Amino acid sequence: MKNNALVQRALSLLEEMISIPAPSGKEEARCDFLEKKTRSLLKEENLEDKVKLLRIKNNIVLFRPREGKKTVLLCAHIDTVNSSAPHYPAWKGNRLYGLGANDDGGSVVCMIEAFTFLAMQEDGCQIVLALTAEEENGGRNGIPEVLQFIKKQDNIPMPDYALVGEPTGMKAAVGEKGLLVLDGTAEGKLSHAAYPAEENAVYNALKDIEVLRKFSFRKKSGIMGPTHLSVTQINAGSAHNIVPDTCSFVVDIRFNERYSSREILQLLSAKTKSSLKARNLEHRCSVTPPGCPLWEVMQELDIETYVSPTSSDWARLDIPAVKIGPGESSRSHKANEYITKSEIAEGINKYISILSHPKLR
Repeated sequence: MKNNALVQRALSLLEEMISIPAPSGKEEARCDFLEKKTRSLLKEENLEDKVKLLRIKNNIVLFRPREGKKTVLLCAHIDTVNSSAPHYPAWKGNRLYGLGANDDGGSVVCMIEAFTFLAMQEDGCQIVLALTAEEENGGRNGIPEVLQFIKKQDNIPMPDYALVGEPTGMKAAVGEKGLLVLDGTAEGKLSHAAYPAEENAVYNALKDIEVLRKFSFRKKSGIMGPTHLSVTQINAGSAHNIVPDTCSFVVDIRFNERYSSREILQLLSAKTKSSLKARNLEHRCSVTPPGCPLWEVMQELDIETYVSPTSSDWARLDIPAVKIGPGESSRSHKANEYITKSEIAEGINKYISILSHPKLR
């Protein structure tokens, strides 16, 4: 099949896929659709006897075994953020608009086409393609469920390397800052605004927010850069004439590889009177190990590398990986999210080039 046909097939699949709502944790209908379409695709390309297709909860896994070869995991998520943005696909010129077209539908369809193309070849690496759920909400029923399943199988090896599909403009992210979100709660005393108590929860929260704003993360990283902290939300009070007894706020922290999320939580908790509670301690920092063949592949294929400020399922992998996919991260989670035809073409071609490289066999 010629490249133009692969691109058109990928775009048609993407158009159908994003018309099916799949907010994180509610991906069943979209997963049903993708299971049916991938089975049909394998039949169309006479790959039914060569490729194993598995449904693990709302995840689809395809595996092309090649004895004695390295195993590469292709991973892209099928869920979207929970948004009022339009699901229906809409074409404007070469742009396909719709929630999930860019994040992460582009990676999904490009990986499907690359996997299918390479599964038809007689030689190459072993590829495990995982189309996963619950990436956006950090749930346990997505890539963690897939990896636990693979560990228990005798006929599917644990991958040696991974390509994590996310919109990166097909640049290779060789590092990804960790993400720690903290819910802060400041205490005070409830009172009438005309007779205010000394302990105002809002003022107490503001004192701690100022402490956090000025906090200096001393451990620097030559690869990942500094650790950044931002207070992004604050909420308190029920009426204009009542001094509230609690004030809540949210802290977003993007940290480098020299910190762990638990260490940061301990450091900040020691500096504030407000209680700080972590939403998730699993979004660690990720770095492609120096000397890993993935570095050499990216260099030899002249693929630009960078450090990503956003998090992904990479944080849940314990194998060398890079994050790479079509589209741009800045478009994600927006009402006018889109991807272009040329980006899909580039995605398919680059995935095939990377997976065909001798250093990954």
